[in-house]
Amino acid sequence: MEAFLNKKYKLSSSEKFDEYMKALGVGMMTRKLGNTVSPVVELTKSDDGKLVLSSNSTFKNSSIAFKLNEEFDEETPDGRKVKSLIVQDGNKLVHTQKCDKHNDTTIVREFEPEQLKMVLTVDDITCTRVYKPVQ
Repeated sequence: MEAFLNKKYKLSSSEKFDEYMKALGVGMMTRKLGNTVSPVVELTKSDDGKLVLSSNSTFKNSSIAFKLNEEFDEETPDGRKVKSLIVQDGNKLVHTQKCDKHNDTTIVREFEPEQLKMVLTVDDITCTRVYKPVQ
């Protein structure tokens, strides 16, 4: 993962994001806004050794600080309170979110030199979002 620290990736394509948000119970106005922005994602490391995953856009900025393989409390950008766990699998970060009120979700972030590919899954809906490096 070290090779992908401090690199910024901007959203370049997105498939089925609206369906994904709808399955999570995200309201129509938030979905409309969410579908119009192109966030920039960055993975950094904090002074205390935690990884920090941030997503910044004109609509909303969010970040999570975590240690691999340690469950943590997370409030998602759409306001859900979840128990999250992120594990590393090669060049992938596999992020599982468990929630009492909604179905569990999985977000796989695959870091490559020329792109960051996110595959988000809830129920039978799979959303793919591809981010390209920002110079």
